[in-house]
Amino acid sequence: MAVQLNHTIVSASDRWASARFLAELLGRPAPTSFGPFAVVELDNGVSLDFSEDGPVTPRHYAFLVSEEEFDAIFGRIRARGLAYWADPGRRRPGEINTHDGGRGVYWTDPDGHFLEIITRPYGG
Repeated sequence: MAVQLNHTIVSASDRWASARFLAELLGRPAPTSFGPFAVVELDNGVSLDFSEDGPVTPRHYAFLVSEEEFDAIFGRIRARGLAYWADPGRRRPGEINTHDGGRGVYWTDPDGHFLEIITRPYGG
């Protein structure tokens, strides 16, 4: 078997609120419960397991999506009035990027995690 990422734990001040926020924006099914975690399942068998395990240190999470998914997710970001940027340095607010012939955008979740969707892997 090849080595694959199966899940990662995401610190949150409110695991259910953060998991629902991400699931709704990405168009995923509602989070499920597994032990102390609120779990968001992705299409490639990887899950993000939200946990209230202490102080939250914001991290970066990037999601590879199709062009159609990008349009839907970006539409939900804009419909919620969320701030978004074309770059990780947040110098291009209200824009998307077109790196590697695709599209990408960054935004934050309620705990400050820096989220990103891209339609092409970087360097591709």
